[in-house]
Amino acid sequence: MWDDPWLIVALVLMFIGLLGVILPLVPGILLVYLAALLYAVIEGFAKIGPITLAVLTVLTVVGVTADIWVSSLGAKVGGASVWALLGGLVLGLVGLIFFSLPGAIVGAVAGVVAVEMWRVGDWQKVLKSGGGWLIGWLLSTVVQLSIALIMIAIFLWQVRQG
Repeated sequence: MWDDPWLIVALVLMFIGLLGVILPLVPGILLVYLAALLYAVIEGFAKIGPITLAVLTVLTVVGVTADIWVSSLGAKVGGASVWALLGGLVLGLVGLIFFSLPGAIVGAVAGVVAVEMWRVGDWQKVLKSGGGWLIGWLLSTVVQLSIALIMIAIFLWQVRQG
């Protein structure tokens, strides 16, 4: 198994993808998926078949979108309104465009806080909503890391079986 140079390339790309879940400049789960897909294509789908690729695709979609739905869920649990979530989404995108991941985080929290302050006017409730979003975002990182590790485990299991 370890004498396959394409497997080594795929695993290196997957490791970089794992780092990308935590570091903002590297594509995370998507890179793990693309490495598995590349390996499957190069191997002629002999070891990684269509069912495995379908499972990895679903996991990729869930993982890539986790930032949005888990952080929004955290804000919602913190008491944020739908309008605050939209404000967080808009300012998060603006922050991402101009300042990368730190800008996205600050922008999203600022959006939730600003809209909730305008809507409710109570700092305690506002900070609870913004904190909920931030906790949700941190939890989404854990979700993404878990999904990436599951994807790598499925990949290795299939390569070994194949």
